[in-house]
Amino acid sequence: MKKIKIKHHKAVFTILILLLCILLFLYYDLIFRTSYAKDEFSTQVEKIAEQNENPIFKIQKILIYSSANAIDKSENESLQDLSILQYSDIAIYLDNTSTVYDLTNENTVKELYIDNISIQTGSDKGHQYVNYKSPFEFAEYKDIEELNSDKIEYNIVSTNDQNNHTDYATPTFYTDCSNPITLEYMNENIVTNYATSSDSNTISFNGKVLQEAGIDLNDINYSLNFTIHIVNNLNEEFICPVRLKVDLSGDDGGIYKGEKNENISVSGYEYNFIKIVK
Repeated sequence: MKKIKIKHHKAVFTILILLLCILLFLYYDLIFRTSYAKDEFSTQVEKIAEQNENPIFKIQKILIYSSANAIDKSENESLQDLSILQYSDIAIYLDNTSTVYDLTNENTVKELYIDNISIQTGSDKGHQYVNYKSPFEFAEYKDIEELNSDKIEYNIVSTNDQNNHTDYATPTFYTDCSNPITLEYMNENIVTNYATSSDSNTISFNGKVLQEAGIDLNDINYSLNFTIHIVNNLNEEFICPVRLKVDLSGDDGGIYKGEKNENISVSGYEYNFIKIVK
């Protein structure tokens, strides 16, 4: 049996060294880097939990007022061409003094905006959107415009002079969190070309119209999700995802009575604003 002779010992040795380096690199990449990433993630999670143990901002309460309306498009307002809509006014009150009792740069607002808005309903009836609504028009019907961007940005009122000259027709919020974040949910054109019966010349311009038009509330119950962003006067960022599941029905008739008021429980940790750790 002939022995295999290796003529180029240096070349073989070099190849073996390269293979060993490649194996060491793969081992580092698969083991050490993964372990390092896990440690980094754990450290980041611990840091976030530590900084959010006592939240600077949290949601104190959420009020929802729901009703409906009918827009008469017929000639001479004869109630023979009605477009029926449902709307909800939402007021979100913030608490900024449970951790920091006095007003400081830490618990006052420099910027506030809402994004990641999504809506799900029980059917494809109507056209849904959300926008700002003046707090002075809360719990009354007001036609609002559909958003032309992907977020609602609030003007921040910092002084009494600004307050005296502020137009509350545009999104407005006080730096000290003393007013609520106010929104309106709109579901328009749930029914179009609706006409009153021949033996009736009246219609209810509130939630009762939904029952008069035979609208099943399961079709227009909705879930509304969005994220509130806050930047304080230290330029620290906070976020709070909000998830509202609105049921317009009720044992007493719900919105069919004309209107429905809800006070949402906000006792859970999910209503705390999370500080973004950079």
